[in-house]
Amino acid sequence: MNDSKTKPTAPVLTGALRRDAVKKNVAAIHVSGKLTLLQRKLSNVLLLNAYDTLIHDTKHRIDARTLCAMIGYNSNDMETLKASLRGLVETLAEWDMLDENGQQEWGVSSLLAYAKLKGGVCEYAYSAALAEKLHDPKVFALINLHIQRQFTSGHALALYENCFRFVRTGSTGWWPLPLFRRLMGVEDSPYYETFKHLNAKIIKPAVAEVNKTSDIIVTPEFRRMGRSVTDLRFLISENPQLGMMNIDDGQGIRATPIYQRLKGQGVSDRLARQWIAEHGADHLTEKLEYLRGRDDVKSPARYLQASLAEKPAAPKPPSSDRARKLARVRDVVATRSPTQRDADKRLFQSRLSDQAARLDFENHGWMSALNASAIFAFWEDLRPGIFDEDAAE
Repeated sequence: MNDSKTKPTAPVLTGALRRDAVKKNVAAIHVSGKLTLLQRKLSNVLLLNAYDTLIHDTKHRIDARTLCAMIGYNSNDMETLKASLRGLVETLAEWDMLDENGQQEWGVSSLLAYAKLKGGVCEYAYSAALAEKLHDPKVFALINLHIQRQFTSGHALALYENCFRFVRTGSTGWWPLPLFRRLMGVEDSPYYETFKHLNAKIIKPAVAEVNKTSDIIVTPEFRRMGRSVTDLRFLISENPQLGMMNIDDGQGIRATPIYQRLKGQGVSDRLARQWIAEHGADHLTEKLEYLRGRDDVKSPARYLQASLAEKPAAPKPPSSDRARKLARVRDVVATRSPTQRDADKRLFQSRLSDQAARLDFENHGWMSALNASAIFAFWEDLRPGIFDEDAAE
């Protein structure tokens, strides 16, 4: 209804992109907002997995079970994975920008050239033109997978992705409303042609979730012609609460037994969470057990603070067999690529339900004494025979 011949969408978009590209060295790849939340998360994980060799390898592979775990859905549900991959192959990515010589370039490509599942492995590829664009950090920003897993709305994740690449410039620049509706995947809905509906159902909820969930804060601004909104942009700043979001993910430090015991001794909420993160549940439990029946300790909280300050937590010396297994894990991890190591850690973390165990793994990685048994089982499952005496190379 706003398709005026005097103001076509494409030239307005191109001009904005030209200004950003010249002044801020920022370009844009627009991906259809019609992707589901699951497909959008899948797209980001596949890109992360392929990124290191994106312009050198014509195809990429990832274990299907690892892929499912990183996205956060049932690894046995292959039909859902197939449907999501099919959607990525059917989705178009479009770019319109200036190259280094100032020449305008427009292009379009399927988001994935192909995908296939065979033998528990997902193989996929990007077109050469799109791979070149995706690998350029000036064009595309890799999304933090921990953050994207927190999103529950596809519109919110789409808004986050389209704003995140402009975090260094502080603003997305002005987007015509037809372009914004396309980025959100609602361009075919007459309902959202009315700005009041678009604002109430798409913009406000998406902004609220991005600001609550992610590492950036976005603030919408609107440009009007008369009484009608014609364009919008988003001002972007870093979220100062991200550090606290990472310390306590809302699942559960306060629900752990060790937290409750510390609070019972008069330890403050902030100190209790800090000590659990720094020292681990086992070490704190030892300290609390020492206090049992000690009538001479007048202030348990003060004793704990002094004790932890003067003697940092140290892991118990491992048994020879455990030391051998930990050394084997360390050696195998060293042979994995950075992307594989990241996937391994995320897959293992997805199996940890206890908050103290998760924190100990975050602090000590594969050398986590609290998770030693689980770590050995994980690697034995991933690499059968890894701990056999003759397995070491």
